[in-house]
Formats: sequence, C-alpha cells, structure tokens
Amino acid sequence: MDNFKVIYKILSVLEKSMDLEQCNPESISAETLRISQERWNKYIEMLSDAGYIKGVQIKKFVTGATSLDIRNISITLKGLEYLSENTIMQRMYKTAKGIAELVP
Repeated sequence: MDNFKVIYKILSVLEKSMDLEQCNPESISAETLRISQERWNKYIEMLSDAGYIKGVQIKKFVTGATSLDIRNISITLKGLEYLSENTIMQRMYKTAKGIAELVP
C-alpha cells in the first residue's frame, strides 16, 4: 500500500473516532492496515512528530526497538487540516482526470 494512502487511512479513522470516547487501536493496527509493525511504528512516530496526532507515548530502547502506546491517540487540528486538503486535492485530481479523458 502507498505510504500516503496508509497515512490518510490512519488519520481518517482517527477523525471518524472523534464521536467516540476513545479510538479502537485495532482499527489502525499494522495488521488491519496490512503493513509491517516496523513501518506502522514509523508512521505513528512521524504523524506524532509532525503534529497530526497526539496522545502517543513512544519508548525507544537501547536495542533499537520501539514501543508505542496509542491508547489515548487522537487527531489534532493539523491532522484535520491535512485530511481536508488531501480530500480537496483528490477531488481536483479526479475532475482533471475526467476532463483529460473527454478531451482528445
């Protein structure tokens, strides 16, 4: 799966979980997204570092291993803005693609 599709999926699930008391961590797990645990760890860490999500506790060990606690994960305003901008871009891309198919 494309990197940005996975990131978009994670943020979309977190946005939809805003109506719930807490996000179900299984809904954004590595297994659910069909990616490796290492890749998933890196996505969550990047999203947290970029300010798109909050409530993540990251522990790095001397061995190089990383442990993430996402029990309190949630999307931030910046994450909502990312989703909004990318939804608009996707619509524009689909429209442009449709126009290109009509024009000889």
